[in-house]
Amino acid sequence: MPLSKKLLAEFIGTFWLVLGGCGSAVLAAAFTAKAATISNNVFFPLGIGLVGVSLAFGLTVLTMAYAVGHISGGHFNPAVSFGLWACKRFPGNELLPYILAQVLGGILGAGVLYIIATGRPGFVIDPTAAGVFATNGYDNFSPGAFSLFSCFVAEFVLSFIFLIVILGVTDGRAAPGFAGLAIGFALTLIHLISIPVTNTSVNPARSLAPAIFVGGTPLAQVWLFWVAPILGALAAGYLYLNVFELSRAERVGDREYESTH
Repeated sequence: MPLSKKLLAEFIGTFWLVLGGCGSAVLAAAFTAKAATISNNVFFPLGIGLVGVSLAFGLTVLTMAYAVGHISGGHFNPAVSFGLWACKRFPGNELLPYILAQVLGGILGAGVLYIIATGRPGFVIDPTAAGVFATNGYDNFSPGAFSLFSCFVAEFVLSFIFLIVILGVTDGRAAPGFAGLAIGFALTLIHLISIPVTNTSVNPARSLAPAIFVGGTPLAQVWLFWVAPILGALAAGYLYLNVFELSRAERVGDREYESTH
């Protein structure tokens, strides 16, 4: 597959992840509808809330994994690319182009979301508010005011587990055809756990994209959401390669067994 096609797939996939996931948080999480009653006007909450946003992020990855995963591998996340590289399943010479495509796709997704969101009367971005425009943060910019250390641990561990899931379900020994489901549900669960902590990143491109449109402290704190997910992904890739991957002798043994049975 030509690299240009892989990069376009990564661009589109990350665009969809940011637009769909962050868009659900910005546009639909706390949506209310005004309905007339006999005596006065009341507001009915129709928003999808934390659970809905978690599902939205999972569904973006699930849908794109089946749509373009066979073209690019369906990373849509610099941390995933680093983890696959660490496990020797992804060539190092494609790492930087993939990350660039992912970042640009995420920025376009956030840009489209910004255009849509600003069409609502009264919409403003307050760079002093935690989680504004679906940004990630720590300390006062964490939705639950969690400390820097807590946020680092959450992002590192959840990125580690995310990569273990990805590496496991895409292993040649795993049941075929279900990788997209497992990865999408894993990302949903990760969001259910950590939206109150960091607003959930586990994806540097997803974190950078909305922060660019907010600026201020959310943009200054983006470094954590590059460092922690990438370190977690590298640790998972190294572990899987050295513990769970079949050795050369085991692969030869499996082929010999299959040829005699």
